[in-house]
Amino acid sequence: MGDTELRLPRIGLGTASLGNFLRPVTDKDATAVITRALERGTRYLDTAPLYGHGLAEQRVRAAIAGIPRDELVISTKVGRLLREDAPHDESQYFNGEPFYKNVPSAGPVWDFSEKGVRQSVEESMQRVGVDRFDILHLHDPDEHFEQASTTGYNALSKLRADGKVQAIGAGMNRTAVLTELVRDCDLDVILLAGRYTLLDQTGMDELLPMCARRKTSVVAGGVFNSGILIDPEPGTTFDYVPASPEVLERARRIRSICARHDIPMAAAAVQFPLAHPQVCSVLLGPRSLDELDMDLGLLSVDIPSALWADLRADNLIRPDAPCPE
Repeated sequence: MGDTELRLPRIGLGTASLGNFLRPVTDKDATAVITRALERGTRYLDTAPLYGHGLAEQRVRAAIAGIPRDELVISTKVGRLLREDAPHDESQYFNGEPFYKNVPSAGPVWDFSEKGVRQSVEESMQRVGVDRFDILHLHDPDEHFEQASTTGYNALSKLRADGKVQAIGAGMNRTAVLTELVRDCDLDVILLAGRYTLLDQTGMDELLPMCARRKTSVVAGGVFNSGILIDPEPGTTFDYVPASPEVLERARRIRSICARHDIPMAAAAVQFPLAHPQVCSVLLGPRSLDELDMDLGLLSVDIPSALWADLRADNLIRPDAPCPE
C-alpha cells in the first residue's frame, strides 16, 4: 500500500453500521459480525470516533479481545473529538433525525490541531484497546481544509515518522478535496467513499490519476452507494438521500444487464472497483451475519467478461474504466 510494507486484503470490514448508523444494532450482533468476519479471513477493520460516537470503536475492542495484534490491520480516523459539551452539528442529521441512533451522549467536536489529532489517537486507542493503529485518516476534512491540510496532516506525518503508525491518509466522499490533499501531502492511502462505483466513476476524472502519479493507494468505500446498487426500487437511497429519477433509472439499467447474465448486481458492484490498479481494497459495512455472509460471497461470483462489455456498450461504465478479467 503506497510506499509502505503494509498489505491490505481485498475486502475490509467497515464499522459505521455497527455504530448504529441509521438504525440500532445490538452489542451481541455487532460482536458476532466482527467475530465471523475475522474467522473468515477479513482481518482489516476500519472504524472512527464518529461512528456511533465511539460505540463502533468500543465494539471492535470487544470483538478483537484475545486476538494477537499483529494478525489485524486496524484503521481509524482523526478530526473529531468526542465531548459531552459538543455543539449541535446539523451535518449529522437528515430531516431532523440523527444519523446515529441510541449512541453515547458525548458528541463530535471538530479539531484538526496537532494537539487534537494526538488526543484523538490516544482516546481511540483506549476505546479500541490497542497500543497502535496501522492506518490513520483525516476524516471528512473538507469543511476544515486549511487546518486539516496543515496541522492535522503534520500531526499524522510526525506519528508516521516516529513509527507510531504505518500509513496515513484521508477519508471522505468529495473528490476535489482528496485530489488536493493527495497532490500536496505525502499520503499513503485514501478512503474514497462512493465516488468509484458502478454508478459513479467521478473519481477517475482527477483523483485516481493523481493517486497514480503520487503512488497513493485507494480503499474504495460505499460501493453500493448506500443501497441503490443492491436494490434499485422506488424510495431507495443514493448517498443516504432519496435517489433522483435519473439515478434510479441508471441503476435499473445496470441491474437489467446483470440479470441478463444471471449475476447479482451487488457482486458486480463489489468486484468492479477492485479492477482499478490504484484500488487495493474494498470496504463493506454489514450490520448482520446474513449481510456479512452475502457480502463475502460476492467476491467469489464468477462474472463473465461479456457483462462488463455490455455495461460499457450501454455507457454505464466509462470507456477508460478498468474491468475485472
